[in-house]
Amino acid sequence: MALFRVKNLKKYFTLRGSLWENPQTLKAVDGVSFDLYEGETLAVVGESGCGKSTLARTMIRLHEPTEGELWFEDRDLVKLDYTSLRLERKHFQMIFQDPYASLNPRMTIGDIIAEPMEIFSRYGVLSLSKAEIRERVGELLHRVGLSPSFVNRYPHEFSGGQRQRIGIARALALNPQLILCDEPVSALDVSIQSQILNLLEELQQERKLTYLFISHDLAVVKHISTRVAVMYLGKIVELAKSQELYERPFHPYARALLSDVPIPDPRLEKQRKRILLKGDVPSPIGERHGCPFKDRCYMKTDICEEVIPPLEEKIASHFAACHHWEKCANM
Repeated sequence: MALFRVKNLKKYFTLRGSLWENPQTLKAVDGVSFDLYEGETLAVVGESGCGKSTLARTMIRLHEPTEGELWFEDRDLVKLDYTSLRLERKHFQMIFQDPYASLNPRMTIGDIIAEPMEIFSRYGVLSLSKAEIRERVGELLHRVGLSPSFVNRYPHEFSGGQRQRIGIARALALNPQLILCDEPVSALDVSIQSQILNLLEELQQERKLTYLFISHDLAVVKHISTRVAVMYLGKIVELAKSQELYERPFHPYARALLSDVPIPDPRLEKQRKRILLKGDVPSPIGERHGCPFKDRCYMKTDICEEVIPPLEEKIASHFAACHHWEKCANM
């Protein structure tokens, strides 16, 4: 059974023009549907601006959805009032991309990690005393690899990797079931990235966590993901188990992304053939016709100009939105 279900989710932003221009619509997330299963890591990949972060923020209503349904277990988050939604957020938390900007520079890290527990204690959801909260803060710091003696220090006193550990400790404070990781290692050095990824995997096994992991680094995604969703221009164009997608992509955009992943073997790296896409990602503003990838696709035909390919299950648990998926799979 799915822990979280997203059905036809849309998030549009209205861009107001000048006195002589009509407002325009930016389609950041445009009809996305998928299920997120308990205990898995679903990675969402794609170029910058494809809607990955907006998708995650809209899922937990940091952005209000324009249309669609968001089911967490048996509850539709879209229909909840603000008070009920805040109580529901105990079950899902977020780790942000920038480990410095996401931490309040005026608060000590002890106060930052304690804040979620204090808020939910006021609501009566938790029954923790101040002493119990302080004890739990120390336990969380220790679990993410930091000394409990750091509680009275401020975020600027830590390195980037340490600040991200603080963000992870804060996300764990309420014992959530789902954590949305918005490029949690992209701002870190490579050596630190591996430490944070290993920590996330250990915590997942210990606490039976479910992750939505957003990244543009396909090498990182291959290491941590159970399934992978490829996004382009606000839509999911391919969704499959990680190993299947890396071995046999069904969408030309996914194939192009995978061709750019470096191979650690120097001999194989020299033989690697990259697929270079022409042009830039089209603007998500205004109406578009046909396949969203048609302007850059190296397999385009006439049908791609007119008909939007639906995201369909081509083989068991492997979804793709492409008119020529069989040709792509056999390349």
